[in-house]
Amino acid sequence: MTEPLRFDERVAIVTGAGGGLGRAHALLLASRGARVVVNDLGGAHTGGGRSSAAADAVVAEIREAGGEAVASYDSVEDGDRIVATAIDTWGRVDILINNAGILRDVSFAKMAPEDWDLIYKVHVLGAFRTTYAAWPYLRDQGYGRIIMTASAAGIYGNFGQANYAMAKLGLVGFANTLALEGRKRDIVVNTIAPIAGSRMTETVLPQELLAALRPELVAPLVARLCHESHHDTGGLYEVGGGFFAKLRWERAAGKMFRLGRAISPEDVDAAWPELSSFAQSTHPESIAASLQPILDNVAAGPSKGGNQWIDVDAALGYRYPEHVTSYDERDLALYALGVGAAEDPTDDRDLQLVYELHGQGMKVLPSYGVIPAVNTVLTLGKQGVTAPGLHFGLDRVLHGEQVTEILRPLPTKARLTNRARIIDIFDKGKNALVVTEILSHDEQGEPLIRNVLTTVVRGAGGWGGERGPSADVNVPPERAPDRVTEQAIPKNQALLYRLSGDWNPLHADASFAQAFGFARPILHGLCSFGFATRHVLAAFAPDGDPRYFRRIQVRFAASVFPGETLVTEMWKVSAQTIVFRCRVKGRAEGDVVISNAALELHAELPKPKAVAPAVAASASAATTSADIFHAIGALLASDEAIAAKVKTTYQFSLSAPDSTWTIDLATPPGRVIEAASAAPQCTLAMSDADFLAMASGAADAMKLFSSGKLQISGDVMASQKLGFLKKLTPERVAAETRKRAGASATPAASAAPAASAAPTTAEIFAVIADHLARHPDVATKIGKRYQWSITSPDSSWLLDLKSDGGKVEAGQGAADCTLQISEADFLELTSGKADAMKLFTTGKLKISGDVMASQKLEFLRKLDPERARQVIAARRGASSPAEPLAAAPSTPPAPARAARAGDVFTALSARLAAQPALAAEVGACVQFVVLDPSARWTVDLRGAAPRVTAGEAADAAVTLTLRDADLAELAQGNVTARELYQRGALRVDGEVALAHRLGWLRGLL
Repeated sequence: MTEPLRFDERVAIVTGAGGGLGRAHALLLASRGARVVVNDLGGAHTGGGRSSAAADAVVAEIREAGGEAVASYDSVEDGDRIVATAIDTWGRVDILINNAGILRDVSFAKMAPEDWDLIYKVHVLGAFRTTYAAWPYLRDQGYGRIIMTASAAGIYGNFGQANYAMAKLGLVGFANTLALEGRKRDIVVNTIAPIAGSRMTETVLPQELLAALRPELVAPLVARLCHESHHDTGGLYEVGGGFFAKLRWERAAGKMFRLGRAISPEDVDAAWPELSSFAQSTHPESIAASLQPILDNVAAGPSKGGNQWIDVDAALGYRYPEHVTSYDERDLALYALGVGAAEDPTDDRDLQLVYELHGQGMKVLPSYGVIPAVNTVLTLGKQGVTAPGLHFGLDRVLHGEQVTEILRPLPTKARLTNRARIIDIFDKGKNALVVTEILSHDEQGEPLIRNVLTTVVRGAGGWGGERGPSADVNVPPERAPDRVTEQAIPKNQALLYRLSGDWNPLHADASFAQAFGFARPILHGLCSFGFATRHVLAAFAPDGDPRYFRRIQVRFAASVFPGETLVTEMWKVSAQTIVFRCRVKGRAEGDVVISNAALELHAELPKPKAVAPAVAASASAATTSADIFHAIGALLASDEAIAAKVKTTYQFSLSAPDSTWTIDLATPPGRVIEAASAAPQCTLAMSDADFLAMASGAADAMKLFSSGKLQISGDVMASQKLGFLKKLTPERVAAETRKRAGASATPAASAAPAASAAPTTAEIFAVIADHLARHPDVATKIGKRYQWSITSPDSSWLLDLKSDGGKVEAGQGAADCTLQISEADFLELTSGKADAMKLFTTGKLKISGDVMASQKLEFLRKLDPERARQVIAARRGASSPAEPLAAAPSTPPAPARAARAGDVFTALSARLAAQPALAAEVGACVQFVVLDPSARWTVDLRGAAPRVTAGEAADAAVTLTLRDADLAELAQGNVTARELYQRGALRVDGEVALAHRLGWLRGLL
């Protein structure tokens, strides 16, 4: 049973305690052991008159119940007298409840100055006078609890109460500032906004409502806020009629205009829906938090400019939502026909492009690689998904340039995940160029196609921005073409090509085309692009085989009309590069429709990527919650915009089996770790089975929540921001499942191990034990114990390098350094496929205890791969050796680079001595853990005398881990802390906000 909240030996002052709320507060505190000063002037609710009767009556009630109380009849304007009553009677004051108040309700037009002044004097000046008198006593004794009494009228406004609303909201600001100033002295200050029946409210509320608003229903909250166990300060609480709630500010996500560009009223008008919408919001709790967007804006640097059509700052770098497309042999055949293939159906090479039953197999025309990209852009546009900052329509858009790169031969059917982002925006004077990159990934999550699409936005330039490259490229030699191919384009070619997905009516609707200044519908630029690709491959690829295609780049210079004849002129300028251009037969000689064009071929026919053998169906191959969280981590790494948008830390507490995961989106790009968060903003608790069902779409989150299977605590509304999880494709999760199953699955006992089976965790530790047995000096040099905690599946290993010769044991024991890592990442690490620093900085490798001891594990890189094969094979009892550990690089190591950390911190010490005011910008202790070579430095910026010392700090507010070389780059101003963090080169533990204030390091070297 909860212990009752008592106030024995505490002295409380309650103003306006002769009735209503004040009386309820005084009686409750006294009943719990407090000694109470019952203050009441005894006047009317409008401020007139005075009497001692009200205060005396409450004092009598308290004393009759066995409590201690004394009356005060002073006005709150004489607050020093009220406090003196407590000091004279009991020698101290612990609690001050500013409750006294009056009403002078009248509309503003009819309000007299004295109505305003009197309300101010009683509510604001009175609260000041009593608090000012009590403050020295509270401060000196290092303890105090203060309550301000505000009102809904001050929060929301109320007709006829302009004076009252002013005063009540003023008390909120007064309390919030006192909360900050009193925090270190344990002076806790909070504000209530009560609604209760009293002498003041009986004139404005109906009787039936007053009956439900008894003051006794407010007093319990006040008692809780006044208790010594309560330390939350600066809060605002609404209370009344049985309702209790904390209130906070909410701010729309808003619109940010980058600094350095003019902002007009029209700009604000255009951004009004964005800056006034609460669809996305924040809840700043301090001035520092309210300033954070402005600080971010300053840190982002000057604006890149823009105009009414393009806001470069908003658009540049935007990542579109992922879009999944698929194709099969029919789509490939339709596309090939759409770009003029098989005009002669007896041409066997072209027949392979359109006939899936061809005896030698169907081949893919590689220019089909543009189709998934274009369909992604058009589909998103049709769905209304546009990049922020782009405010133009199809009427201004032309396809300017196209680059298509095929990273591996295209299969004849595939399901692709397409990810588009804006990588460049250029100001060409009259026009603008928007450059979009689209990467298409296969079902294994591997990139397959890269497209770069340059859009010409007519009339959208002129803001004075970066012009970008302007020189011609792929210029044909001044000689006759090596090959020329002509092909007539059928009059219905555009109608056939559009069936591959480019539905723009400009290519089909005569009236639409005429509205844009064309006599009739034009051919798609990418259709003529496909014609040209076929022509070049037929002329220069070995045997005309399209699989030799590597990359193509073109510039669209003029339109082509169906019915015209396309002429492709080609020059072979190197062994694998063909420069070409396209003209229309019958037009002027210099009238080129495709220019600056080149197609690159592979020197050898590339091999399709080997498909990993399917893992036999078993429990280990089933998707686990760990697979899903790892897939979320991969998603965040590929899309930094998610963390930048959500800015919330989530903790998932799963049961049966138990596991805890944190999705930390506080700082881009975000990370996922298998551990509890120190301060999650939103916690979701559910069973492992329900989480898997929800993640797979088999269960609805809202139904789980309403049925109690999903419990959400903390910032419940933040759970609404988890919509980004819809971007988690089945392919990405499946890739993580295959990765885990392939790394951890062990063959059945009856089956002989495969000759090339990857080592298991147990086998790796057996190799380490063998190495220690043959090199006992390793343990002598290191002298540390390491606990390895392996997850997914779980196992524990103790690497004891303190014992003679060292030893390896399964299980747990006393250790100097603990390393936690998933089995998949451990195997990647020991095989040389993963870097320890990257695993550490991305949170996949967690190190606790003696962190520096982890630097002594370099001997693991010296394990003999051939010896490892023998040890593993012997354990398996197999005649065929296992897959070896990766060999160390054969190239000689680079000469050691001189450490720069000492130079950096010596220079910093000198700077702080010359400019001690710099320390005030941070006001905290910062620990630097420097790697490669290892060192630790403490920068204590607290107080008037900042100090820089070598060594470790026990009370650092933030710990920054980075390489010596990156520290030097930071000090030289070549890189920012944000850039280091985003690429995983800077780890921040503790108060992340302090990492944004590293400007004082710049220019030290």
